[in-house]
Formats: sequence, C-alpha cells, structure tokens
Amino acid sequence: LRELCDNLRMTTIPQNAFQGMNNESLTLKLYKNGFEDIHSHAFNGTKLNQLILKDNKNLRRIHNDALRGATGPDVLDISSTALESLPSYGLEAIQVLNATSSYSLKRLPPLDKFSSLLEAVLTYPSHCCAFRNLKTEKQNSLLSIFYNFSKECESTMRKPTNEIFYRDDSYNTSLWSAEKNRYLFTTDEEASPYSYSAIFDDSEMTGFDFEYDFCQPKILTCTPEPDAFNPCEDILGYSFLRVLIWFINILAIAGNFTVLLVLVTSHYKLTVPRFLMCNLSFADFCMGVYLLLIASVDAQTSGQYYNHAIDWQTGGGCSTAGFFTVFASELSVYTLTVITVERWHTITYAMQLDRKLRLRHAVPIMLGGWVFSILIAVLPLLGVSSYMKVSICLPMDIETGLSQAYILLILVLNVVAFVVICACYIKIYIAVQNPELVSANKDTKVAKRMAILIFTDFTCMAPISFFAISAAFKVPLITVTNSKILLVLFYPVNSCANPFLYAIFTKAFRRDFFLLMSKLGCCKSRAELYRMNYFSAYASNCKNGSSAPGPSKASQALLLLSALEK
Repeated sequence: LRELCDNLRMTTIPQNAFQGMNNESLTLKLYKNGFEDIHSHAFNGTKLNQLILKDNKNLRRIHNDALRGATGPDVLDISSTALESLPSYGLEAIQVLNATSSYSLKRLPPLDKFSSLLEAVLTYPSHCCAFRNLKTEKQNSLLSIFYNFSKECESTMRKPTNEIFYRDDSYNTSLWSAEKNRYLFTTDEEASPYSYSAIFDDSEMTGFDFEYDFCQPKILTCTPEPDAFNPCEDILGYSFLRVLIWFINILAIAGNFTVLLVLVTSHYKLTVPRFLMCNLSFADFCMGVYLLLIASVDAQTSGQYYNHAIDWQTGGGCSTAGFFTVFASELSVYTLTVITVERWHTITYAMQLDRKLRLRHAVPIMLGGWVFSILIAVLPLLGVSSYMKVSICLPMDIETGLSQAYILLILVLNVVAFVVICACYIKIYIAVQNPELVSANKDTKVAKRMAILIFTDFTCMAPISFFAISAAFKVPLITVTNSKILLVLFYPVNSCANPFLYAIFTKAFRRDFFLLMSKLGCCKSRAELYRMNYFSAYASNCKNGSSAPGPSKASQALLLLSALEK
C-alpha cells in the first residue's frame, strides 16, 4: 500500500514515478492532490492491484501510454476528477471501474478494451448501455464450445463433492474469467474449486482460459442503470422511423419554404389571410428544422449513441432543437386559431366594413403570439422543465411542481385552442347556410375545406395530447420508445399538410407561383392565363355590383373569402 494525498503542489505524475516497486503488488492511493496530468509510462514496472485517483479535481488528462509497462490495475477509481477520456492502453485487466461524479468523462474507449470488467460505477446512465452487449473474440470462442460441454457441467453439478458449479441460462460469458483472481496464490491446480482437469482433456482446453470458472459465469453490473426516459437505444429507436423522418422533414421544409417565398415575393397586396399564412408557414418551417436536427444527429450517432448522449442532451444542439419544436408547435396552434377566428369574423361581419379585420389589427395579434411562443420555448432553458431529459429534446421533465404545471399549461392551452376552432367552424357552417348570406357553393366549399383542415390537424394532435396529459400526471401510458412513433408519424403531420392544404392547393397561390416563375423566364403562358382569369373575375364582380357602394351580403362575403378559394 502506497498512499499520497492532500498535496496540492504536485501537478503531474512523471515517467517511471514508481519504478523500483516492481517486486510486490501495489495499491496506490493518490487522492486529493493537485494532479493535472499523468505522463506516459508513469506506472512503468509496477504490479498494480488498485489505482485510486479519486478527488483529484484538476486531473484532466491521463496519457494513452500511462499504464504501459505496468501490470494491472484490477481496480481503477477516477471518481470526482475532470478527466475527459481514459487511456487506450492498460484497461484489459480492470475488473472494477469507479467513475462517479466524473462529469467531463462523456465518452468511453472502445469496448473491447474492457475485457475483464466485472463492475462499473459511472456518472451517466447512457454509458451502462455500452456494456449490455459487450462481447469479445474470446467470449465468442467460449460460446462456440459451451454447448458441447453442457452435459459435463450438469453432471458435475450432481457430484457429491465440495465442488459446486452453477449454470444460469442468462449467463454473460464476458465474465467467466472473473473468479480467477480469488486463487492467485494457489499453486496446486486441484486446490481450486473450479478445476476441470478431471472433466476435460488437455487438448480440449488448449487455447482457452476457462480452467477456473467455465460453468460459473459472472454478470457485469453497471450503475446507474438507464431509466425509462433514456432507454438503451438510438435517438429514433426504430429503423423505419429513421427513413420516414427524412421524408417528412424534407417535405415540411420544402413545402413551407416554397409558400413563404411565393407569398413574400408576390406583387399583390399583403392581405390579412396572406399575412397569417406567412406566419403559419414559418412556424411549420421551424418544425421541419427540428426534425432535420433530430434526423441528422441520429444518423451520425447510430449504433453508438451511448457515447454521444451526454454531449447531445446537455449541449447546445438539443436545447436548440427543443426550442425550435416548442416554439413552432405553439406558434402553429396559435396561428391556426387566429386564422379560424378571422374566417368566422369575416363571414359574420361581412357587411360591416368598419368591423373588418385589417392588417393593423392582425400585426399586434400575431406579435402577441410570437412573444407567447418564444416565452414558452425559453422557459425550459431557464429551469422550468428541461430539454435534456430525453434524446428527442422535448420538455418531458416533470420532477418539480413548476415543471408539471408548465406541461399542463401547454396542453390545456392547446385543448382550449381546439375548442375555439370547433366553435368557430360550427358558426361558419351555420352562417353559410343562412339564406340571408347565400353565397352559392363557393362559401360552402371554403368553409368545408377549412373545417377539414382544422379537424385533420387536431385529430393528428389528439394522441400526443392524450398521452402527454397522462404523463404529466405521472401516469404514463406509453414508453419513450413508443412515443417516438408519435413524434414522427403524428407530431409533424400538420407542418407537412398545412402548406399544401392552406396554400399550394389554392388558386390564389398557384396564380402567384406561376407569376413568380414567369419573372424567372418559366411558365410564361400559364402565368398569362392566370393573369387574364384574375382580371376577368374582377371585372365580373364589378359588373355585378360587388365593388359598388352598398354591396349585397352574399357578394361581399364571397369577395372576402376569395383569398382562400381553391
């Protein structure tokens, strides 16, 4: 035993620092010192049983060859250090690794380096996922001959001797050499209770080191274990989601960017419906950006997410993705509600021009929506819930009462928005069927189309709201793994559908699109056709008195709804 502690003036462990102690097994306790760096071959020539480096708060680097030339150690304790990585050489003998409170250690060396590991006490649960399927060439070789020896093991278990052999169907062959250290000082082969020389021929045992414990495997234990919020899987979990998310995010980004480009560059006057559609497209575009971030990180970390989980979930990337999705979701719901209320208001007060909703009214209304959405998205960054809880960066932390209230507030507001939208469309249906507001089939078509849009949108959101509310009350009805299906298949559907159903499928948008393309030298004939149809329709309205003083209710309602006509 060699102990060196509380020496803050020692900042390094140089080469060959412990040479001359090579005749005995050492337990080195080097804790609470000022070490910052451990040099190459620092433990050269030593036989290490335990290497205790805990509580060296400034220890940031161990050279890759620091353990070269040394035997062992069996136990390595680097808890409460600032180490960012472990050495790549000398880890093969380690049976116990203690790395608690080592918050800078976010990545592990290649797993085949831990060929003898029995127990790992780590800082992050995701690192324990790395050891679940740890296999080496030696393990696979032992597995290949295990079946042939199973009967011998079973017969040995029935021997009336002191040799007790345990065989478990849940064996982990990576640990079959673990018991060997209990008999390091046994010189008589038969003294070991795990001797198999009486069962197997020498030729059968050549090349394999299972003399001591072939039939008594050990199970690697690792803590802290992954929890329900962070299971041992990649970000998206399922392979089919990995394909679908790319299709969906490209569709959302391309569709909404096209709508924004056409509306912003249009030479027609910016009306209230156009202004609201711009806001909706931007919100849905942000949702596409969120999906793109998740898909990109999943593709980069596939198969090794356990080594990237901490950097991703605690870094700026996940916070940015979380902000985008909450901001986009809330702004989209808010804008859908405003669009629906504006449609109801337009039809209800079609003849009262002094009550018409104008752009000067819509701008502050949407400004309020932006402020609200930004505030809701920023709160998890300030400690109210958290984007770091899960790999998909949604605010699912409900540990505190304030965080739980935050989640419930979002869900309740979304439900209220849905109720308002339903109420408005019920009134719209009643209005368009009123004989006093007869506007032929066009008003009815627009109202029905808008109703289908809204009900489709919120039908897609219903599963998410239902499961989210149950989780907010700490009664989860779905696992995080299965919730990723909702994330990809339901959550972004609105962002993909809205640009097509609200804009791209309308005549007004197609007119603006072809006019824009004509400026670029394309589709000039189609653009001219749309231009002629527009002026023809306008002239027809003027002839029928739709632009004259005192217009009829039907014609006025039709004119105000024309921006949303198919």
